[in-house]
Amino acid sequence: MEKTQDEIYNFSAGPCCLPKEVLKKAQEELLDWNGTGISVMEMSHRSKAFKDITGKAEKDLRTLMNIPDNYHVLFLQGGASLQYSAIPFNLLDDNKKMNYLVTGFWGAGAFRNAKKVGDVTEVIKPLETYNGCTDFSEWTIDKDAKYFHFCDNETVDGVEFHNFPYEELKDQLLVCDMSSNLCSRSVDWNRYGLVYAGAQKNVGPAGVTIVIVRDDLVGKQLDITPDVMNYKKHVDSPGHCYNTPCCWSIYMAGLNIEYMLKKGLDKIEEEAQTKSSMLYDYIDGTEGYYVNPVDPAYRSRINIPFRVKSDEKLEEKFVEEAKKEGLVQLKGHVSVGGIRASIYNAMPIEGVKKLVSFMEKFKEENP
Repeated sequence: MEKTQDEIYNFSAGPCCLPKEVLKKAQEELLDWNGTGISVMEMSHRSKAFKDITGKAEKDLRTLMNIPDNYHVLFLQGGASLQYSAIPFNLLDDNKKMNYLVTGFWGAGAFRNAKKVGDVTEVIKPLETYNGCTDFSEWTIDKDAKYFHFCDNETVDGVEFHNFPYEELKDQLLVCDMSSNLCSRSVDWNRYGLVYAGAQKNVGPAGVTIVIVRDDLVGKQLDITPDVMNYKKHVDSPGHCYNTPCCWSIYMAGLNIEYMLKKGLDKIEEEAQTKSSMLYDYIDGTEGYYVNPVDPAYRSRINIPFRVKSDEKLEEKFVEEAKKEGLVQLKGHVSVGGIRASIYNAMPIEGVKKLVSFMEKFKEENP
C-alpha cells in the first residue's frame, strides 16, 4: 500500500521539501490568484499582479534576513551555476585577479569557470577529499585580487563554515555561494559584496536563483558580458525583470519566505542545530557502523553525508528499505556515493527522529 504525503519524509538535496502549509496555500490559489481569475503560471510578468508578488517576496526576504537598503535583491534564472559563471563578468575590470577557496563540488565548479575569464589564485591546495578546510595560516591569498569567492555550505560534501576568518579577510571583497544554507541563520551583510543562492534548498522550488548584490558593484561589468548575465540590465529593468522570469518559482519562494518570516529566523536556526546534532550524535555513537567523513569543525547543519560500513551493496539496501519506511531521496551524490540526508528548514524534527530510528533498526538487522 502506497504511503500518503503525511507519511513521507523527503531528504532530497534539491529540489527541497517544502512546508505542507505552503503547498496547500499554492493549491488553493492554483486556478485563481487573489481574485484575478488566472493562475500565476499564466500571469504576465509585466502585470501589476505579478509585480505585487515579486515585491512582497523581496520585502519579506529583506525583513527575514535583515538585508540593508544598499543591496539589490534579484530573482534570476539559471541556477547557482549560471551565477558563478556571471560573477567574473560583473565584478572584474582591468584587474582580472581573483581568489577562490575550494572546499567542495560547487566551489570547484565556480573555480573552474572563473579560470576561463581571468587569473585565479587557488587559496588552498587541491584536496584529495572534501572533508573540511586547512588552517588559515596555510592559505595563499592574492591581496590585489578583485574579489574572494567561497561556498558557505557544500551541498554535496557536507562542509559548512562556522568560524570563517572574516576579520583576516576584511580587505577582500567577499562573494559567497549560500545556495544550501541561506535562510537557515543570520547573515552580517557588511561582510559581503555579493551573495547568491539557488532557491531550491531552503527557499523554494527549482527555477529561481536569488542574487543579493551591493549597489556599488552594479554597473562595473566587462564589455563582453552577455546581457542576460549583466546585473545592471536586471536592476534597471521594470520589476528587475530584464527577461521573463520563473514566475511560478518566484511565487512559491515568496509563499515560503512569508512562512519563514512568521516562524522567525531564530527559531529556524535553533531547529537546524537541533536536527543536525541529533543525527550526528547518533552516527558518532555507532562505533563506525555509520561514518560521517567531515571534520567536526566543518560539519554542515544542512547536508549530512554518511557511509554504511563503506559497503556499497549495504548502502543500496539501506536506501531501498528506507524508502519503504517513507524516508526518501537518501542516496548520496553520484560524485561521492554513500548516503546523504538533507535536512532543510522544512524538514520537521519528527522526520529526523524517524530516520535515526530506522538507522538503529537497520544496524540491528544488518550487523
